[in-house]
Amino acid sequence: MDKQVVIAVSIFLIVYALIIAEKLHRTILAMAGAMALIGLGVLTQERAVHHIDFNTIGLLVGMMIIVGITAETGLFRYLAIWSAKKVKGDPVKLFIALATLTAVCSAFLDNVTTVLLTVPVTFSITRQLKVPPTPFLIGQIIASNIGGTATLIGDPPNIMIGSAVKELTFMVFVENLFLICFFIHFVIVGVMIWIYRDKLVTTPELRAQVMRLDATKQITNAKLLKTCLAVLTLTILLFMTHQVFHLDSASVALIGASLLLVLTAKQTEHGLEHVFHKVEWVALFFFVGLFIIIGGLVDTGVIKWLAQESVNLTAGNVTATSLLILWLSAIASAFVDNIPFVATMIPLIKDMGTMGVTNLEPLWWSLSLGACLGGNGTLIGASANIIVAGLAAQEGYNITFNSYFKVGFPLMLLSVAISTVYVYLRYLL
Repeated sequence: MDKQVVIAVSIFLIVYALIIAEKLHRTILAMAGAMALIGLGVLTQERAVHHIDFNTIGLLVGMMIIVGITAETGLFRYLAIWSAKKVKGDPVKLFIALATLTAVCSAFLDNVTTVLLTVPVTFSITRQLKVPPTPFLIGQIIASNIGGTATLIGDPPNIMIGSAVKELTFMVFVENLFLICFFIHFVIVGVMIWIYRDKLVTTPELRAQVMRLDATKQITNAKLLKTCLAVLTLTILLFMTHQVFHLDSASVALIGASLLLVLTAKQTEHGLEHVFHKVEWVALFFFVGLFIIIGGLVDTGVIKWLAQESVNLTAGNVTATSLLILWLSAIASAFVDNIPFVATMIPLIKDMGTMGVTNLEPLWWSLSLGACLGGNGTLIGASANIIVAGLAAQEGYNITFNSYFKVGFPLMLLSVAISTVYVYLRYLL
C-alpha cells in the first residue's frame, strides 16, 4: 500500500478516534490533523487550500452576521413567545412545531441558514418554559437534514446530482423525495418524543406565565428590525433563485451580510467588533481542518477506491447496487463530508449506464437519500450539526459526540431503513 495512503488513513482514524474520546476540543484535533497531512507531505499547502469548501465557509460567515445583527432587535424573543403561546406552552407540541418548521425551511433553504434562524428562537422558548434545550436542538439538527433531502436545493448532494443529470429537475426531486422525507420526518419526531418524554415537561404555572407574556414588548429596535427583515427577505429570495442569477450560496449570504452592515452601520447598539464576535469562529476552523483531512483521502484515492470496489461488488445488479449505494453513502456521510463522496459516485453511476445498465433512476435516488440522511449519524456528519453544537456551547450547553451519537445514529439507521423499503417498492419491485 502506498505510504501516503497509509498516512492519510491513519491521520483520519486517529483524529476521529480522539474526537470520539473527547479528550481535546474537536477543532484543535481537526486543525492538528490537517497540519500533519501538510507537514508529512501528503498534501501541499496549495492542495490543502483547494480542498477547503469556501462556499460553505462564506455561507456560514454571511448568515452568522445577518443573524447576529437581527438578534439585537428582539425578533427571536418575540417569535419564541408567540410560538409558545400558540401551542399553549406544551413542550411536546412545541417540539413538533420547531422540528417541522426546521424541516420545511430546510427543504427550500440551506440547512445551515435554517438552523441559524431557528436555534435562537429555541433558546428563547426553552428559557421561558424552563425546559432543557438539548432535545429541541437535536430534533432540529435531524429535521434539518431530513428536510434538506426533500428538494433539489435543500442539500449540496442533491444540487450536485441535479447538475450532473439534467433530467432530474426541481419538480422531479419533489415528486420522488418530498413525501417520503416528510413521512420519515414524522416517524423520527414521534420516536424522539418518546426518547425525551421525561424532559419535555414543564409546570402549569410556567405555562400560565408564558401565556401572560406580551410578545410585542420583546421588540427593542423597530427601525433596525424593519431593515433586517427587508435584507433577510431579499437574501432568502436570492437563495431560492440563486441558480437563475448564477450565484453560489456563499455569495448570496455575503451579499446579504454586506448590505445589512452598510444599512445598519449607525443603527446597531454595538460596533463592528461586536457583530464579528457573534461569528462562530471555532466551528469555522473545525470545518477548515475537516475539509483538509477529507481532502487527504480524496487526493490519495481512498474515497474513489472505496466507491469503485463497492460498485464492483454487486456486479452491476441494479437492485443490489441501489441498496448498497443507499447504505454505503449513509454510513460514509455520517463520518466524512458527503460532497467528495457524491462527487466520486456520480461518474461511477454514469459509467454503469454505458455498461448496459438501463435503469439508473433508483441509483440516483439511493445516492441522494443515503448521502443526505447519513449526515444525521454523527455530530460531525453535516454542517448544520456542527453549527448547532457551536451555538449550544455559546449558551453553556455541551452537545458531545457521544451523547449525540447515541440518539442520532440509531435514528439515522431507522430513516435509511425506511428509505430502503421505499426505494425497493417504488423503483425495484
